[in-house]
Parts: sequence; C-alpha cells; structure tokens
Amino acid sequence: MAAQSADFQTSLLASDQMQILVVEDERRMADLLERTLNEEGHQVVVSRDGREGFDIARNSPFDVIVLDVMLPGMDGMTVARRLRESKNKTPVLMLTARDSTADIVRGLDSGADDYLVKPFSIDVLLARLRAVSRRGEIPRSACLKVGNVTLDPGSRRVMRGREVLNLTPREYRLLELLMRNAGRAVSRDTILESVWGFETDVTENTVEVFVRALRLKVDTREPKMIHTVRGFGYIMRES
Repeated sequence: MAAQSADFQTSLLASDQMQILVVEDERRMADLLERTLNEEGHQVVVSRDGREGFDIARNSPFDVIVLDVMLPGMDGMTVARRLRESKNKTPVLMLTARDSTADIVRGLDSGADDYLVKPFSIDVLLARLRAVSRRGEIPRSACLKVGNVTLDPGSRRVMRGREVLNLTPREYRLLELLMRNAGRAVSRDTILESVWGFETDVTENTVEVFVRALRLKVDTREPKMIHTVRGFGYIMRES
C-alpha cells in the first residue's frame, strides 16, 4: 500500500508539472522566476531577449509563457501579438511595471491572457500561472456564453440578449472569471488573486461591492445569473 501511495503521489506531481517559457531580461527577476518554478517542479526555459523568446515560443511547445513587457530585441506586447497572429494559442501571463488601466488593456488586447504588475508576491504569481494554464489553448476570438450572456475576449464586448453591457475593466475581469468557471463556485480568495492580484489593501468587502455592481448590470432581468455561495464565494449559472 505504501508503494502504491508513493506512486500515486508521484503521478499527481507529474500531472501538475508544466513546461514554462520565461522571457525576462532583468537577470535577478529571471533567476528568481527560474529558481522558484523549478522548486515547484516545473520545467523552465529562460530567454532574456524578446526576439529570441518569440522564436523559442513559436518553435517549441509550452504550457504557459511568462512574458515581460520591456524587453530588448522585441517588446513583450509585440511578442504576444505576433504569437497570436501566427496562431500560437499558448496562454501568456504578462509581467509589467505599468499599472494604469490603459496599459493593462493594451497588454490584454495584444494577446495576453492575464497580467501581473511588479512587484508581486510569489504566491500570487503561482496562482495566476495555475489559472491561465487551466484555460489551455483557448482562441482569443472564442466567445464565452452563459445563458443569454455573451462575452467576446477579442473585442471585449459583453451582451445580455441584444443589450450591450458597459462594464469597467475590473467588472469585465470579474465577469470573465465567473463565465470561464460557469457552473463551478469560485472562491473569494480566487477572485481576489485573479482580479486584484498583488494589491494588499483589497478586502472581501471589496469583492462584495464589485459583485453587487456587476449584478446591477448583468442581472437586471430574470433569470438571475450570478449567485452567492454562502461562506465561500460566487457562481454563475442560469438558475
């Protein structure tokens, strides 16, 4: 039994192992990411040049790409855009020192699946990597649909029926998270990590405020779509 248990644990570790490409020119940050991800059991390839990173990503399979914005040779946004243009759908987690809404939207529109603003905690980095890796190779143009609510990641257009919903960037990210997990309860901690990331002054009360605001835009008619899972978080479903 002990041997079987050990084999089972080994198989679990193997199934969680990811092939990760890190494209980061700052040596200390690149070394930290490589060491941390290796300690977590992942296989890591590091590139310190945007053009080289693009060639590696285009020619070798990876589960996730960690991509800095400011890079020599080719900046991260260009790398992400060219990967999408070449039909490469590997999930991309973009690292940036810029935290303005315009910069974040520009990064997501270039083809990144998620972003993380420096400085960040390692725990948040690992959580974001798990989140984007679960998405797999989802085409950016593929619409999400729950009931009569549709979300287009390519145009960032959200509709309920024929009505266009005008969401703030934060509301959009919250709705996208719930729709990608439609039918599954999403914990408040996961929402905090995915929508607010490294921001330490955000509380569960903040989550409740944004969920309430989102409901005022999405749930203006029956059936209600966003439901509270008491003591845990929220779930999006038709009833």
